[in-house]
Amino acid sequence: MEINQRPYHLVVFGASGFTGQFVAEEVAREQVASGQSSSLPWAVAGRSREKLQRVLERAALKLGRPTLSSEVGIIICDVTNPASLDEMAKQAAIVLNCVGPYRFYGEPVVKACVENGTSCIDICGEPQFLELMYWKYHEKAAEKGAYIIGSSGFDSIPADLGVIYTKNKMNGTLTAVESFLTIHSGPEGLCIHDGTWKSAVYGFGDQSNLKKLRNEANLKPVPIIGPKLKRRWPLSYCRELSSYSVPFLGADVSVVRRTQRYLHENLEQSPVQYAAYINMGGITSVIKLMFAGLFFLFFVRFGIGRQLLIKFPWLFSFGYFSKQGPTQKQMDGSSFTLRFFGQGYSQGFGPEKGKPNTRICTQVKGPEPGYVATPIAMVQAAMTLLNDASDLPSMGGVFTPGAAFFRTKLIDRLNQRGMEFSVISSSEV
Repeated sequence: MEINQRPYHLVVFGASGFTGQFVAEEVAREQVASGQSSSLPWAVAGRSREKLQRVLERAALKLGRPTLSSEVGIIICDVTNPASLDEMAKQAAIVLNCVGPYRFYGEPVVKACVENGTSCIDICGEPQFLELMYWKYHEKAAEKGAYIIGSSGFDSIPADLGVIYTKNKMNGTLTAVESFLTIHSGPEGLCIHDGTWKSAVYGFGDQSNLKKLRNEANLKPVPIIGPKLKRRWPLSYCRELSSYSVPFLGADVSVVRRTQRYLHENLEQSPVQYAAYINMGGITSVIKLMFAGLFFLFFVRFGIGRQLLIKFPWLFSFGYFSKQGPTQKQMDGSSFTLRFFGQGYSQGFGPEKGKPNTRICTQVKGPEPGYVATPIAMVQAAMTLLNDASDLPSMGGVFTPGAAFFRTKLIDRLNQRGMEFSVISSSEV
């Protein structure tokens, strides 16, 4: 990466958006935490200078840094103006792209970054966009030495790096992992900005194109080591956590599987099977979710239904999503726990000798996922790109977080910033 030849190490694109403002704040916080105020030149980018200035002023007030807004560059660019994106990309070593839904606004940014040899990190949770960018830009990015790394927020760094962490901590061969996500909310409750809701609506409404993309890719199946991981029922009870759970429909499974394919095909590592679930708590929460899910799955099939879902997110999500997003109190009171249950074979033992004989339980624990953990993950991914260059894949390309960062110190960085990776238990059966 051309770090020293560019005016800015980092540019936060879409910094005046709901998530972007928190990413900009996190970059400013990282400057202080790492003692890099003078050696980490950065800028914010977007359509409105006034809005970007206000974001910097709010961050300056919150962090007690009155000179912040005069220290950070401002770049005016628009995702509908390719020339302005080129100008932004030429000034940055890494673009942190916060402008979604990515299926509509993501590709022009990737294209500009690849063509100008600029690395790009996004926080996309849309499998179709992530997989399409790989097929369209991987080879060109490799030629240009640009690292294009998707899903580097709560989707899907905790899951992707969590599986790698579990694999590294197991004394033997990890063959399968199930993860269970629990979201904890405080007295003010839980709320998610409707940008995430829009991405979900458009993603579920376009499932056929994702299937078509995967069929056209015609990838050779990754080998299954040990017994095939069985899918749970759409509603199942997790005894270990005393909670009902449903399949997690985010990008985690797609991202983890792509990482495992990369590690197997490029480094001859044993691939890990993976399934993801989200805990719903007691029966009352389950009933509420079932009604919301039925409404969603019915309306998302039709154009007018999708319009209604997008216009009234609070109504159709039973209050979980809103156009205003969460309050500061809601964010302060929220956190997540992602628990991994893995199985495999101890050293010297393998599938030919019978069933898996080793189990391990690990977890990733962190603050509010959408607007606290996501900026932390994104910014630490960027710092890893800047500082751990020798541990990255030797050439650029389009990567999952796990494929890009499995040799780096990213997990250590996340631990230091409040996203804790730990082993709960490990035993030989």
